[in-house]
Amino acid sequence: MSDNQLSQNNKLKAVFEVLRVSTKLGLTSFGGPVAHLGYFHNEYIRRRKWMDERSYADLVALCQFLPGPASSQVGIGIGVMRAGLMGGVAAWIGFTLPSVIALVLFAYLLQGFDIGNSGWIHGLKLVAVAIVAHAVLGMGQKLTPDRNRATIAIIAATVTLLWQTAISQALIIVLAGIIGLFLYKNTKIPELPDIRVPIKRSLAVICLVLFFGLLIILPFLRGITSLQWLPMFDSFYRSGSLVFGGGHVVLPLLEREVVPMGWLSKEDFLAGYGATQAVPGPLFTFAAYLGAIMNGWTGAIIATLGIFLPAFLLVVGALPFWDSLRRKPIIQGALVGVNAAVVGILLAALYDPIWTSSILAPADFALASILFIMLVFWKTPPWVVVIAGALGGVIINYI
Repeated sequence: MSDNQLSQNNKLKAVFEVLRVSTKLGLTSFGGPVAHLGYFHNEYIRRRKWMDERSYADLVALCQFLPGPASSQVGIGIGVMRAGLMGGVAAWIGFTLPSVIALVLFAYLLQGFDIGNSGWIHGLKLVAVAIVAHAVLGMGQKLTPDRNRATIAIIAATVTLLWQTAISQALIIVLAGIIGLFLYKNTKIPELPDIRVPIKRSLAVICLVLFFGLLIILPFLRGITSLQWLPMFDSFYRSGSLVFGGGHVVLPLLEREVVPMGWLSKEDFLAGYGATQAVPGPLFTFAAYLGAIMNGWTGAIIATLGIFLPAFLLVVGALPFWDSLRRKPIIQGALVGVNAAVVGILLAALYDPIWTSSILAPADFALASILFIMLVFWKTPPWVVVIAGALGGVIINYI
């Protein structure tokens, strides 16, 4: 066997190894993006030593800076560094597929039994209240610790509520980045280690051009063609492209894209979001549920590919350039402002559509408060909170 064949066999073996390990994580990683990073660190860094500690920290920093699902992007990045481009694809498939399958099955259950107004569905909507309130609290403490950042967050929340369009949130993020650039342009950058990436810059440029090209051309094609799948793909691609701050922040973007279009009801939307908390893997797989409600398995595949494709293109496109960009104070300052706006956008989503569609009576508020306490103070696993919320919703329904 030639050296080239041996090399190809080793690469293929590495790809399947990444797929096997990432699938294990996809089946067991409960708890949201922050918890996912802990699972990754334990499995990839401590146990298998695929990366050193400092390189892993650098990769996490990059994915926090990029829009999209941070934990999924970290997994893709580890897969790329371990086994090249196909390793990144394998890492994404393994981590994502289990929750996609679970949520598509839930969507079929929801439709097949016509249980949209059941008490446990309302309970799942109350779970969403507790989950997002917890996310707002945690992100607010971390990302808006001073007066300037808290002000940016409140302004972002106000504008989001008063101007409820998808483009408004994109403009809020851009403006917040500009404000942060001026307010925090003198941010001190700590000494950083070098990071090596097995991706050619030419491939990275192609991925970045494709990312921005699709963002520009898809809305245009949507307006001039009659392809039925294109509007759905465009909506989910745009949502995946404009989300800063992780899975919870995609909620308002997706709600603005799918509910006003009449693709599904607000009740089905929130019920699926609650169910998403009960499965392992990335929160962005909520898109698979939405796509399945809209158009079965075909819709689930289109929605899932649409919302995750920007994350993949950005990770592959940014990795080779990150080492130089992350050393610039101007980039760090803009990121501070963007993160503060993210908190405000999520706060607005907590009120509308989550609170306004879920808290309809004193009993609803009481159950949502209990679920919130379970998450924040009792440190209860999210899947237990989901079960408790569903059972509580059934009880409330019979009171």
